[in-house]
Amino acid sequence: MLSVFKHFAGQTAIYGISTIVSRLLNFLLTPLYTRVYQEEVYGIFTEMYSWAALINALLAFGMETTYFRYLQKHDDKQAVYSNGFLLVGALSALFLAGSFANAQALAGWMQKGQLVPAGDYVDYIRLFAWIVFFDNLAVLPFARLRAEGKALRYSVLKFLNISVFIALNLLLILGVPLAIREKWIFHETLMEVYRPGWIGYVFVANLVASCLTFLLLSPQLVSLKLRVDLRLMKNMLAYSWPVLVANISFIVNENISRILMGFLLPAQQGMRDLGIFGACSKLAVFLNIFVQAFRLGAEPFFFSHSAAANARQTYAVIMRYFVAASTAGFLAIVVNIGLLKYFIGAEYWEGLRIVPILLLGYVFLGIYMNLSIWYKLSDQTRYGFYISGLGAAGTVLLNIWLIPQYSYLGSAWATLAAYCFMMILSYVLGQRNYPIPYELKKNLQYIGISTILAFLSFAVLDSNIWAGNALLLVFLGYIYLNERKRIKSMLNRKE
Repeated sequence: MLSVFKHFAGQTAIYGISTIVSRLLNFLLTPLYTRVYQEEVYGIFTEMYSWAALINALLAFGMETTYFRYLQKHDDKQAVYSNGFLLVGALSALFLAGSFANAQALAGWMQKGQLVPAGDYVDYIRLFAWIVFFDNLAVLPFARLRAEGKALRYSVLKFLNISVFIALNLLLILGVPLAIREKWIFHETLMEVYRPGWIGYVFVANLVASCLTFLLLSPQLVSLKLRVDLRLMKNMLAYSWPVLVANISFIVNENISRILMGFLLPAQQGMRDLGIFGACSKLAVFLNIFVQAFRLGAEPFFFSHSAAANARQTYAVIMRYFVAASTAGFLAIVVNIGLLKYFIGAEYWEGLRIVPILLLGYVFLGIYMNLSIWYKLSDQTRYGFYISGLGAAGTVLLNIWLIPQYSYLGSAWATLAAYCFMMILSYVLGQRNYPIPYELKKNLQYIGISTILAFLSFAVLDSNIWAGNALLLVFLGYIYLNERKRIKSMLNRKE
């Protein structure tokens, strides 16, 4: 079993490092954005990326998970790859054409008040249509790299993507204004075309990075077969549509509050509160990074290991260590909010109270991702549709109820409640249909103790860094005392 865990840990470490580095570099732009752009303008940024996340999930059509599954079920792996890519490509092309044809109408619907000219929203929609198009064309090539165990190449491409994005942000937001102020060469031309405070420069940088990434993935496209296997595609669609609904539900849980806030609150307040919510939620990104990095390594591993005799015991052990690590990360971020808040502008600090709530929600989301393996391995993906669909419906209803009364605080609680519900429901259904011997008592202890300590640090000790980190050390000591024998046993066991 040790060799199995070594392989899993090695793959996850590579994905984790690349994901952490990329997301941290992206996070470092937040201080720039929250100091250059007003809360209302940053609200536009938050809203556009929320829409993009929802549309990306729709166009990808759950094909990433379907691809991993059908590599195990179908003999012609190249046909699986080609048919999946053709489907995603066709949907993406249709979306691109539709977005350009209806850009004016969409801009009129999205514009709230007179925060920015209507023409700007048309530009934003067209830029994001291209971004979404290229990002979705890259979904299957990236999945293929993961399936082939090419974690390093995957990570390098992701790192290049974020590096180009950051470099262009610095150039367009800081470099060009500096050139104008210092009267460098071409500064007069730059003065005529440059618009200070235009959030669209962020979107331009994203588009360039997405285009470049797709070009670098071109070696993965050389072997494509432009031949549709209707039977295979039908089977893949039958498997993927519940996964699609589940993925969309995840995005709804994460982003619907950002979309609804601008509509449920008065225009000026809605976009201001949305900007604050978006900036403060960035402080929870560290735990979300861990959850996403874990998923990248875990999903192909779970599928490839499913035939092993001890597979279910392995999944249970992975769950226990995930819960220990994620709750420790949750507490570590909460106790250091007093320090992390300086990464965003002081105008945004009033929203810091949502950070612990969002963090606990990410713990529940990560647990749900672990639990969801039961319906994927047993080809019962319809349960993913049921669970996540109910969670998404609850999220929408709670947001509609809570946002008008509590603004972004209500959104945070709605997200937490949805992830908690999905986690519990998936556990109950999974134990009935595909039982895995999870160590429920110990997992609940880690969640409960970390939540109590987080509350003490944030609400009682007023985010005192020294006292909070003392509580963190206590919790880490508790984890060590519980896990030391198991870890030593695994390390001493012969492979």
